[in-house]
Amino acid sequence: MRSLHLEKKGLRCLAIAESFRQNSKRSILSGVVMRRDFLIDGFVFGSTTLEGDDATDEILKMYDILARPDINYVLISGLIVSLYNIIDIKKLYHNLKIPIIGVTYHESSGIESALKHHFPNSYQSKIYEYKKLEHREKITLNTSHDIFIRKEGCEINDVEKLLNDLTLQGSYPEPLRVSQLLAKTLLQKGLTF
Repeated sequence: MRSLHLEKKGLRCLAIAESFRQNSKRSILSGVVMRRDFLIDGFVFGSTTLEGDDATDEILKMYDILARPDINYVLISGLIVSLYNIIDIKKLYHNLKIPIIGVTYHESSGIESALKHHFPNSYQSKIYEYKKLEHREKITLNTSHDIFIRKEGCEINDVEKLLNDLTLQGSYPEPLRVSQLLAKTLLQKGLTF
């Protein structure tokens, strides 16, 4: 298992967040390349289909577009995006060979019943993808907020230290907060990708 190399000052992440409107067909994905010292040195954009199955491949494309071998890990705001477009964290790790960290902010008892309701004819494949995500691990940040983590290619102790370093206030690590703001701004401006 690869380490996050927490000793590196210039440790870089690709932080990905999304924004969409309920009546849209697609969601905007924004990616921010940010160093551990909060220096931003890259952006990338993509889009996913609402209720689709293309989020994982879109993130791989976004990573490829950047052509940045100095990215040390990927940080994603949620692994279920765009109305049940489920990100395959194992596929991302297998392809990118760097740690992948998915962050969520609320407790959940699962989404199986929602998947059955929204996909009455194809929910089995969605549930299969959802179960591949395995369980979330709870971290209480130094800011006293709880977040929930799914990870590949790294240890939970390293993830906890890293996310504490990246979270200045509240529960949103700074790279994800910036990426989310960017995605919302692009959506408000009506831009599509």
